[in-house]
Amino acid sequence: MDAVKSTFSIKDLECFGGVKAHTIRMWERRYNLLEPKRTDTNIRYYDLADLQKLLNVTFLLQHDYKISKVAEHSTEEIAQLVQEILKKNRLGSNYHAISSFKIAMMNFDHHLFTKTFNTLSEKMEFRKIFFQVFIPLLEEIGLLWQSNAINPAHEHFISNLIRQKMQVKIESYSANNKSTSSKTFVLFLPENEIHDLGLIFLNYEVAAKGFKYIYLGQSIQTESLKYLVSALPDAHFVSYMTINSNGISIAEFARQFNRDVESDKVPLYLLGRLIHEENQADMPSNVKLIKTIEAFQTLLN
Repeated sequence: MDAVKSTFSIKDLECFGGVKAHTIRMWERRYNLLEPKRTDTNIRYYDLADLQKLLNVTFLLQHDYKISKVAEHSTEEIAQLVQEILKKNRLGSNYHAISSFKIAMMNFDHHLFTKTFNTLSEKMEFRKIFFQVFIPLLEEIGLLWQSNAINPAHEHFISNLIRQKMQVKIESYSANNKSTSSKTFVLFLPENEIHDLGLIFLNYEVAAKGFKYIYLGQSIQTESLKYLVSALPDAHFVSYMTINSNGISIAEFARQFNRDVESDKVPLYLLGRLIHEENQADMPSNVKLIKTIEAFQTLLN
C-alpha cells in the first residue's frame, strides 16, 4: 500500500495545517504537542494521527484558544473540544468537513468521504455544500499540489468523488423533472480543456431548473457543434473557460464559434476564470460573459 500516504514530513504538516514548520517544532519542544517518529536512518516523520491532531489544534486556535491552554489537554480531549464547537458553529462544521475530506483524500478513503458528505447533506442543500465546502477544498488541494504535498493521484481521487456526487444529483433531477420548455442547454468545454467540475456544476443548475440539456463534456471541437444548431430549434450553448488551451483570446474563440456553427444568432454563454477580465463589448452580440454562478442562476429563472 505504498500509494497510500500515511506518513508525513514536517513540510507536509506545514502545508496541510497552515502552520509554519518552525512553529510546529517550537510546539514540540515547549509543549510536547506532537511526538515525531524516526526512520531507521533517523529521519523525522509524522503519522495520520499527528496530522489529525494538528488540524484540530489549528481549528481551536482559530476559535480563540491559546496554544498554551490547548497543549494542557490530551489528544482525545482536544478532539472533544473541537466537537463541542462544531455543535454550536455551522462554519466550524464546514471546516471540520474540509479537514475530513483532506484526510480521506490522503488515505484514499472512500468510506470517510461518503460518511462526511452524508453528514453534511443532513444539514445543507447540495448547492451550499458545493460553494462552502467543495470549492474551498479544491482551492486548498490546488495549493497542496503546487507545494508537492500531494501527487496527482490524490487530486484525481477526490475530484472524481465530487464529480460522482454532482452526477447523482443531476440524474435525480432529470428523472423527476419533465421540461415543458423548448430550450435545450448544450454544455461543452473547448478543445484541450479537461477541467470539467465547473461545467458539471452548471449542468446541475440547469437540471435543477428543469431544463433539457445535452452534456458533451471535455475537449470539444466547435465545428462539431454545427449539427446541434441545425438539429435543435432552441439551443443555448454553455462553456466554462479555465485555461487558455488553444492560444487565442476569448473574443476570438467566440468569433470562431460563430464561424464553425455558421450562425451569429445562437446564444453562447461563457463562464470561468478566463472571462473575468474580459469586456462584454468585445464579444459578438450572441455571446454573453457570465461572471458569477448567481448571474447564471438568474439567466435560468
